[in-house]
Amino acid sequence: MKRGEITCLKKNIRINILERELSVASDSGDEHVASVVQYVKDRADEVKRVSGNVNVLHVAILTALNIADEYFRLKEINKEMCDQLENRAENLISLINGTR
Repeated sequence: MKRGEITCLKKNIRINILERELSVASDSGDEHVASVVQYVKDRADEVKRVSGNVNVLHVAILTALNIADEYFRLKEINKEMCDQLENRAENLISLINGTR
């Protein structure tokens, strides 16, 4: 290990999604992993319900696409909010500097 390098201890956790048992390595807590797994299960169940598709691969791909779409939408919203905050901060700095 290099000096100053932080190591994360990853723990193997057994999960079950779409009737498949997997082992994942995570440095997050059990609660966080359980929440993520439940979220993916819920989204997969939604895909199965809406599409009526029982092919596990199709359900997995559609679920991944839906989650990726949500991620990119939230990422764009986050960027817009950060830009707005940056503009507000710059305006406040200008106001403060202008009053001195």
